[in-house]
Formats: sequence, structure tokens, C-alpha cells
Amino acid sequence: MDVYLVPVGDRYELYCEVPDEPVEVDAEAAPDGFIGRQKKRFLALLAEAERERCQDPADRSEAGWLGRARARTMRWVAESIAEQRLLWHLRRQGSACLYYPDDIEEPPAVAALRRQLRRDAERHRFWLCIDSAGFVLSGLLFLVPGPNIVAYYFAFRMVGHYLSMRGARQGLNGVVWSAEKSPPLADLRRALGLDAAEREQRVSDVATALHLEHFATFFERVTVARPI
Repeated sequence: MDVYLVPVGDRYELYCEVPDEPVEVDAEAAPDGFIGRQKKRFLALLAEAERERCQDPADRSEAGWLGRARARTMRWVAESIAEQRLLWHLRRQGSACLYYPDDIEEPPAVAALRRQLRRDAERHRFWLCIDSAGFVLSGLLFLVPGPNIVAYYFAFRMVGHYLSMRGARQGLNGVVWSAEKSPPLADLRRALGLDAAEREQRVSDVATALHLEHFATFFERVTVARPI
């Protein structure tokens, strides 16, 4: 697994790009207790979001408020997948390579990696506690007719944060890391001061050089969500 240390202003973000894997859900398999049931629901929602993400926008039908609500929900799930995919994949890794900008040395690059993983572990642990409490409290809505959408929402977040927390801890304690310098990543630091058109082209060139199909979208998201 390749992980990239991406400079964004005075901070770094971690990025990886792994082949899309179909999410298999065995509809006949009996869930094993509460955790098994929530994991089955979680995987089913992920599978639906992945199908939605891969679908041609022209083929989507969003007629009516129910269709529009479903489309918004699937887009939110797809964004959650994109944000947490790295940590989810780290759970199953025994080794990984960190690519870092060649204008810094390896020790501070590795320190930045571990600092980010520690922050991720603590952040997802915090939200796991919050969403677990929300899930328990959502049980008060069981008297309301129809599906308990609030419970489904908290259950999805709860499982997602749990998997992300495990991934961050695996990255800290279980993964054997190697490290390599990457000149294209240093170009991103120099691109931050360019105007919008030049910056977009520079980021696209970096993505091409690193053979990363979705990198430009990721870079735009992290710079917009957390302004430089």
C-alpha cells in the first residue's frame, strides 16, 4: 500500500489510492449479534453507494423528493467513503510505503505521518463515543411508525468511525513503514501560491506524474474544506 504525505500550506494530509473493490454482502448470511447486524447494514449501504458512484449521472433518476433525498444520502455516503478509505484499508496492511516531498528529510516526514495517525485515532475514538450515545438515544424513537432513519444514520457513522480508529491504530502499531522521496509532491507546495488556473494545471500534472486518478479531486476537497 502506497501512502502520500501531501503538503497543504503549513500542514500535511495523507492520501492513498487503491483499486475500487466491490463490496460483497451475503443477504442470506445470519448476522452474528448486534455488531454483525450493524456491519451487514453498513456493508449494504457501502455497496449501494459504490454502485451510485460508478453510475453514469445521465442514467440517474432523481424525480420527486424521495429520489432527491436518496441521491443526497448516497452522495454523502460516497464522500464519507472517500475521506476514510485510507484508514479502512490500513486495517488489513502489514507493510506500507510513505512517499513524501523531497524538500524535507525522512525523520520529519515519518513524524508527520505518525502525528496525523494519532490525531485520526483520537478523533475517530471521540466520534465513536458520540455516535454510540446517539444510536442508543435514537432507540427512543422506536414508537414512531416507519424505519428509524436516525438510528440508521448513527449506526453508519458508528461503524465507520470504529473501522477508521482501528485503521489508524494499525498504522501506528502494526504497519512496517518504508519511506521514499517524491519530487512531484514538493511541486504541490510551490503550487499553492499560483492563481486558480495555473494551480489546477500544476495539481493535474502532479496527479499524472504519480499515476493517481482521483488525486486532483482530493486536493481540491482538502484545500476548500480547510482553507490554506
